[in-house]
Amino acid sequence: MVRSHAITQSTYRQDNAGFNLALKAEKHLNGTRRTELTAVTETLHQIAASGALTASRLPALFLTLNRNRQWWTTGPLLSSGQRIEFAGSPLVWQYYPGQGIQLQVLGNFGKADGLFTAGRADYGQLEQLLAQMIPLAAKRGGGMTWEYYFEFDGGRPPWTSAMSQATGLEALTRAFEATGNGYYLDVARQAMPVFTAAPPAGVAVKTALGIRFLQYTFAPSTSIINAFLQTLIGLDDYALESNNPLAMRLFTAGNAEAMAEVPHFDTGAWSLYQPGVEDDLSYHELVTGFLQQLCTMTSAPIYCTTAGHFKAYEKTPPTLQQLTLRARVRKATTLRFRLSKISRVGIVVTQGATATFQTSATFPYGVDHFTIPALKRAGTYGVRLTATDLAGNFTRISGTLQVAKR
Repeated sequence: MVRSHAITQSTYRQDNAGFNLALKAEKHLNGTRRTELTAVTETLHQIAASGALTASRLPALFLTLNRNRQWWTTGPLLSSGQRIEFAGSPLVWQYYPGQGIQLQVLGNFGKADGLFTAGRADYGQLEQLLAQMIPLAAKRGGGMTWEYYFEFDGGRPPWTSAMSQATGLEALTRAFEATGNGYYLDVARQAMPVFTAAPPAGVAVKTALGIRFLQYTFAPSTSIINAFLQTLIGLDDYALESNNPLAMRLFTAGNAEAMAEVPHFDTGAWSLYQPGVEDDLSYHELVTGFLQQLCTMTSAPIYCTTAGHFKAYEKTPPTLQQLTLRARVRKATTLRFRLSKISRVGIVVTQGATATFQTSATFPYGVDHFTIPALKRAGTYGVRLTATDLAGNFTRISGTLQVAKR
């Protein structure tokens, strides 16, 4: 890079020195500290070996390296997922065990949005945060993109996300609203191309109806609805403030696809995170909020209706149905049941006043089972099933199990 004048001699000396200092520090560390710092230097090496070490990525990569060296040589050990900040900087970092601390792009832009919402007294902090985030964007998909530089869910770095990028658009738009400085809208305009590029460079997958925006550039077949909806909200915020025609077209295309997909994420009792996988409570509340925002923005019935369904599910008890009614003596029994939504399910099997088997476990919606050890006597057994969903709603049913000799 320095020979081709892609970077200056000063940048070369500074980054080369930072890398050597990290390697030197590794030799004096032990245990977790050494493991985490080594992981970051190895990731940087792998990115270079793959040909992905470009000039625009150096600021974020070497800031990550230097922050890891600083933390693991002077800071306390961290718990998985713990977020931290460094003195003198508003940037948010997150600990990923085995990969060190990493810049939390979505977390930083979410923090920026929060500073805007907090009011005028925090506008200065909003500007300080964006002043440090903007230079960390890399060139990707024909524009500016804030990337992630660690392995996640099978994806190798560098990768990016429509959700974090769109939250960046939202933060930049709000910074413009707070300050009137057109610079922020110009940065947002430069961050648009990734929404037009196909994966793995970009986050746009064209469909028969429009465009699906991806949570991960490395997973083009994975559809995560909360990320898709937040992407639309960010695009629309920027489009309305800037009158950018590309942002308007992208929102329209994404909105058409999202309206068709949203019903498939409603199980009739809870929300899905992705097809076949239910949301936990925090994601259920998150996607409900996004649907409510889109309902207000577009007045589209599908958003309004689904938001209403999801809100109601938070107070609706799960439903249970015992499916297995017969068993054989001295043989283990697979007692099947149907459950309406993810819940903690308990079972008690009794003969007379004696409990012969009891246990509990968490199950997703659909048909599942408990394995009951062999019952020694024939006869009629009582079965009590209980379910407590993620919001604390409770239900109980009682039934019988007829155990025959043969």
